[in-house]
Amino acid sequence: MRRTIYLPNDLAVRVEQYLRDHPGVSLSALVRESLDARINPPDPRAILELAGLVPEASMTAREHEENPFGRRDR
Repeated sequence: MRRTIYLPNDLAVRVEQYLRDHPGVSLSALVRESLDARINPPDPRAILELAGLVPEASMTAREHEENPFGRRDR
């Protein structure tokens, strides 16, 4: 699908600079990726899973650092 869009001058300048700084990216690819991210934002749970975070952990990161085997001293 072809569309014509208007970009304010300040945004057009930033887009041109971005494309110069990223020579492997075309304007079409940039627009597609940007629209896709806006329309279908990533699931935050997937990002947390990638980062290794869980909603309810048995210990804090500091406790894990101090006791890497997951055993709590009593």
